[in-house]
Amino acid sequence: MRIVEIRETTAPIASAIANAYIDFSKMTLSLVAVVTDVVRDGRRVIGYGFNSNGRYGQGGLIRERFAPRILEAAPDSLLDDSGTNLDPDRIWAAMMKNEKPGGHGERSVAVGTIDMAVWDAVAKIAGEPLFRLLAKRHGREANPKVFVYAAGGYYYPGKGLDALRGEMRSYLDRGYTVVKMKIGNGIAEDQPRIEAVLTELDGKAQLAVDANGRLTLEQGIAYAKMLRDYPLFWYEEVGDPLDYALQAALAEFYPGPMATGENLFSHQDARNLLRYGGMRPDRDWLQFDCALSYGLCEYQRTLEVLKTAGWSPSRCIPHGGHQMSLNIAAGLGLGGNESYPDLFQPFGGFPDGVRVEHGHIVMPDLPGIGFEGKSDLITVMRDLAT
Repeated sequence: MRIVEIRETTAPIASAIANAYIDFSKMTLSLVAVVTDVVRDGRRVIGYGFNSNGRYGQGGLIRERFAPRILEAAPDSLLDDSGTNLDPDRIWAAMMKNEKPGGHGERSVAVGTIDMAVWDAVAKIAGEPLFRLLAKRHGREANPKVFVYAAGGYYYPGKGLDALRGEMRSYLDRGYTVVKMKIGNGIAEDQPRIEAVLTELDGKAQLAVDANGRLTLEQGIAYAKMLRDYPLFWYEEVGDPLDYALQAALAEFYPGPMATGENLFSHQDARNLLRYGGMRPDRDWLQFDCALSYGLCEYQRTLEVLKTAGWSPSRCIPHGGHQMSLNIAAGLGLGGNESYPDLFQPFGGFPDGVRVEHGHIVMPDLPGIGFEGKSDLITVMRDLAT
């Protein structure tokens, strides 16, 4: 049993949308195929992975450093103790050989992309959905019912309040009970947008707002004083993700739930957030995204950090809107997952036939991560691997 090839392609996921910090006009991602010599049901087992939106494709790092280290390792050194499957942790260790600690900016995305593909292959070799495999490994009962919320409400050229309200109404119509919109361009612009959306929701769903790290402490406090008059689901990523003092200071001005973490890429960063960021385990939310932060191997270490700090995994709702996090949520008891109903396709979303009902989806019993159940996505993936 061995990995025989690792392929990468950089794919565009560009659109005209923008948040308060960046636009997505040139956004890309890396798609990876980990090809094994294992055959299941007459087909060679290939694991697939990709990185989340917001960080660009990592083809250079994947091809120059991380994939070669896996392929150069002795095949037996990458197997589990039984010798009947690949060992994700041993593969992760091979990728990180000769890497200095710290510097969790771009390499964490490259490693996380390959790691996703490895776990997809491992679950396929085992012949079971990844979420069930994870639950077994952690002595848990898998729960295939997962909370999901609809992320949107981006700034878009020519998009007025009527169009924004129409977008949010479409999420209600599709079964979501929590929706999210972007803020950060200024209170004068954003307050009417927030009020328009709340009017449209009319109590049928809750609203979360996301500043994408754009605001200074003073601006964040001004927003907090405005936002606390509304019944929001959360106030997200106010300032720079590494400015823990800013995050901690905001708790004095915003009593409602806050969320952050999507731009923290290691268990050490997560630990520092909980130590110094003033996050409150009874109401706040953590958004670490395994596809951007060294993958599921590292995410499990992050969950151990949370446990030590007295946090429940149910306070985690990962960024990214991909099926990998859905599997982690169902297998390890996270609080849910982000969803992009109309964006970043075909990489976001759910397998065909999966519908949102009362803010939840039910995971289908598909081997691996379940990419084969999403027809437009698996077509792109198989094009890479053939």
